[in-house]
Amino acid sequence: MRKRVTKWISIMMAAVMAGGMLTGCESSSDSSGERAEAGGNEDKEIVFWHIGTDEPDISVFENAVEEFNKNTDSGYTIKNVAVEPDAYKEKLIIAMSSGECPDIYTNWSGGPMNEYVEAGFAQPLDQLYEKSSWRDKILDATLAQGKYNDKLYGVGMLNVAVSGIFYNKDIFAEYDLEVPKTISELEAVCDILAEKGKIPFALANAPKWTGSMYFMNLATRKGGLEPFNNAVAGTGSFEDECFIYAGEKIQEWVNKGYFPEGVNSLSEGDGQSKQMFYTEEAAMKVIGSWDAGSYKADDEEFYNKVGWFSFPGVDESDVDSSIMIGTSGDQFISFNCEGEKLEAAFGLLEYYFTDDYTQYMADVGKIPPVKGADTMIKEDLIKDIVAKVEEASATQLWYDQYLPPTVSQVHLDTCQELFGLTMTPEEAAKQFQAAMESYIKE
Repeated sequence: MRKRVTKWISIMMAAVMAGGMLTGCESSSDSSGERAEAGGNEDKEIVFWHIGTDEPDISVFENAVEEFNKNTDSGYTIKNVAVEPDAYKEKLIIAMSSGECPDIYTNWSGGPMNEYVEAGFAQPLDQLYEKSSWRDKILDATLAQGKYNDKLYGVGMLNVAVSGIFYNKDIFAEYDLEVPKTISELEAVCDILAEKGKIPFALANAPKWTGSMYFMNLATRKGGLEPFNNAVAGTGSFEDECFIYAGEKIQEWVNKGYFPEGVNSLSEGDGQSKQMFYTEEAAMKVIGSWDAGSYKADDEEFYNKVGWFSFPGVDESDVDSSIMIGTSGDQFISFNCEGEKLEAAFGLLEYYFTDDYTQYMADVGKIPPVKGADTMIKEDLIKDIVAKVEEASATQLWYDQYLPPTVSQVHLDTCQELFGLTMTPEEAAKQFQAAMESYIKE
């Protein structure tokens, strides 16, 4: 198999080496308990790298491998190598740069996965997928997110995590508010809430990615997927009207008091936005679906007051408002092997998509990326989220995960500037585009 290390991987490798070789924690396990490394010496060994270092992810990843090893008649054995998430991307890049990429590995899809494909470290899976027993189970949006140039290179299997709007049902009922379906209806709700002394949106934007959720949702509702994809490919621009629109709306909403004072100094990690939501100072919160579990764990009584709706569409727009922001699989499995070995390795996915296994994933708090996941989940709030995920035509991966690191940072920085009213939407878009052009040129 010919390997062509891309400029991006070379740059990332140089950055890692400049900071010293990684010593990130890693562990591996199989039925014999032996240590596994990438590129194992035995022809019948398949090495699998993933980020399952904490529960329930350890069990989700490794139980399927154990079942494969017990039941396969391929003659191959899979060995787990679990790597701490913070070290994972760099370790994978080092492995690729040295020609030691594992046979199976997980990734977050998006731009990095596309680079792995270009470098020759991921194989097209369409023919194997068409013959699989689970081909009609997996979500269409999950399949779409694992494709590059219309070919399937990654299969999402771990979890569905999407952005949406949590809201306090009691507050909505008190003021006779209905769940909005358009941006203008959302603004009308916010105006009433502000008049009543409520903060419409709980937001702590010190980490920047929280504010980015508003930008991504607004831009996607205005322009769909194409403007972002074109800008990343160099055939479009982040100065497109949809990105200007997103910046304008953010600043309009800041001026109208839709966010708390000092929003850019508030910490999401310290729970400051949750506290506003819990104390009912704020009526809504735009965040990932993962927040639902923490609401339930923190306060069962409050959890029963919480509802959820997807980000509304732009008025009188023909852009598909079913598109979700997030990930429809969380971890995507890609394969760096060919022929008989690839066919055997691909068989691992059969175990992740059995009915029993997807139910097990739901039972440990995951939203498996399969049709009918709502029937596996007991909580009404999560069912509402799953229903919208199943309706989605596609999922736009989080910008900060999809974009190259240097461009991602500029996106996050300029988003925070928009919330601080220290940069115009046009200035923010210009900087965003300049960063993308610089990356493409390099």
